[in-house]
Amino acid sequence: MPTDLEIAQAATPLPIAEIAARLGLGPDDIIPYGHHKAKLFRPPAPRDGAKLILVTAINPTPAGEGKTTTTVGLADGLRHIGVDAMACLREPSLGPCFGVKGGATGGGYAQVIPMEDINLHFTGDFHAITSAHNLLSAMIDNALHWGDAAGLDAGRVAWRRVMDMNDRALRQVVVGLGGRANGVTREAGFDITVASEVMAILCLATSMDDLKARLAGIVVGERRDGSLVRAADIGAVGAMAALLSEAVKPNLVQTLEGTPVFIHGGPFANIAHGCNSVMATRAALGLADYVVTEAGFGADLGAEKFFDIKCRKAGLVPAAAVVVATVRALKMHGGVPRAELGGENVAAVRAGAANLARHVENVTSFGVPAVVAINRFTGDTQAELAAVAEAVEALGAKAVLCEHWAKGGEGAAELARAVVELAGTPSDFTPLYPDAMPLLEKIETVARRIYRAGSVTPAAGVAERLARWEEAGFGHLPVCMAKTQSSFSADPRMLGAPEGFDVPIREVRLSAGAGFVVAIAGDLMTMPGLPRAPSALGIDVADGRITGLS
Repeated sequence: MPTDLEIAQAATPLPIAEIAARLGLGPDDIIPYGHHKAKLFRPPAPRDGAKLILVTAINPTPAGEGKTTTTVGLADGLRHIGVDAMACLREPSLGPCFGVKGGATGGGYAQVIPMEDINLHFTGDFHAITSAHNLLSAMIDNALHWGDAAGLDAGRVAWRRVMDMNDRALRQVVVGLGGRANGVTREAGFDITVASEVMAILCLATSMDDLKARLAGIVVGERRDGSLVRAADIGAVGAMAALLSEAVKPNLVQTLEGTPVFIHGGPFANIAHGCNSVMATRAALGLADYVVTEAGFGADLGAEKFFDIKCRKAGLVPAAAVVVATVRALKMHGGVPRAELGGENVAAVRAGAANLARHVENVTSFGVPAVVAINRFTGDTQAELAAVAEAVEALGAKAVLCEHWAKGGEGAAELARAVVELAGTPSDFTPLYPDAMPLLEKIETVARRIYRAGSVTPAAGVAERLARWEEAGFGHLPVCMAKTQSSFSADPRMLGAPEGFDVPIREVRLSAGAGFVVAIAGDLMTMPGLPRAPSALGIDVADGRITGLS
């Protein structure tokens, strides 16, 4: 079997104008970026009857689940059975591409192309977001230097810088060293671009006017009296919007089979809200009968935030959900070490299926019907696959064996039929908690009902900070939980379906422009680090072609 990169490089993409035409778009509706990429110039409004399908998954393991691969395969599968469909995905971050996770364009014969472009610089959206974010940072420090910072206290600046790369050395820094000419000396730090509030704003905005209003509402810090200073007070909004003027437009590409795909925005689900842009999703719902989208990492993170943040804020109603699992990953959740996954172990599959069952229960608790996609690996045995199907059937759901990695859309045709059937039933979608619930109670509700935690322990000052934000008028905001993706708990070593644990809330951050409050649990870092042997060591260019990208 050739590698994902080899498969992608061997493909012959259709001209992007032809892909646009499949959506009913003409030359005046798109802005070509070369032959195989384009920006959407005139997004249509959603049309009545269009179905939004969420693809989510179990807690990820090093064994792999293939959520993006399944999203692409399902979109291809729907078109394979004659359904008008397209996909909406997030843009990959450079950090994981050169770190350990690799890219995010699918795999095998269920991929989005051009793979190298999408996984690297693409259309420059991430660079624009990074620049807009850091422009605000520069203007904050400039205002502090000249004594014109709207009363902002240099010791209470909350706005950190960002870059789209894993770099642990930048987590905590000191700026302004070297004397008064270099600005005010203060502690600062970097997050990865996907954790930027500007990224979240771009993904949740509904228009350029909405984007500017959200940028204006960014809280950058406090005055000595505790009152809030916003980006509008620094005068940064117009210039930030100018840097984002092209980035707000959704990007159009295609799958290996020519299915149209919007790829736009890229927040991680473990440190941000983990969904592609509202503008891309709404535009897709105006162009296709079925829109397949994904939410990052496991359903405890991505799906919960998709429902409680994106759908709540954008007025979206998902018609159905797909929960992706693999036999290999379930065996890891059942206690099998990665080195021993090749051998049959039905008992471990049954034990690990508790993780899958928890996610299915959580998704359906939002009133959204769900089907399980078993993303098949060649080493899976019939007994193991039967064990997964039995566990799912015990929940009253259906498990569908999928082979889109090896067969493309044809391998996901049965899943596509199951999704169409499921989407034909009424969705009774309801968010987990009401807007009026206090912020700390929202955090506790997510922890107890979605994670099955026994308790939530806020660090010193967290409850008081949340109470101050409520007094300032932010109590109605949803919460964006930031925790490890590997477990329902805040401890990545607790696999399977643990219960009764404590969720320590280390820190909370107000993302007033994006419209949510971030609660950071455990030891999660908003600036990842590279592993001992990063993927960057194997990436190169040979004879004009990129090699080693995964």
